[in-house]
Amino acid sequence: MRLNSLAIDHPTAAYSLAYGRHVPGNQRLASPAASASRPLYTGVTSNLERRVREHREKVFGGFTARSNINRLVYCETCGDVVAAIAREKQIKSWRRLKKIALIESANRDWKDLSDGWFGKKG
Repeated sequence: MRLNSLAIDHPTAAYSLAYGRHVPGNQRLASPAASASRPLYTGVTSNLERRVREHREKVFGGFTARSNINRLVYCETCGDVVAAIAREKQIKSWRRLKKIALIESANRDWKDLSDGWFGKKG
């Protein structure tokens, strides 16, 4: 990430993505117990919509592409890139159950928060 290219007035977000499989007829993607084996990813971006699209289209390969991580399940806006990076590091340092609790405090049903952004569901 090139920090120098970010303008100060750009909104910066820390975000979490989850494994992308949707189970038809099941509103909840995963419970804490069922989530134990499903990958989570936390990152920082100045353009959340673009970054989610990149994850979905597997633009950069790597962990999120291999693990099919493409559902936005949590995000928070930070005042600047330094605060966002600090928050990302804090979340990444947590144990899995604490990350799940954070996600479920804002998105109990693990709905994809980006549904509808790209003209079609999921």
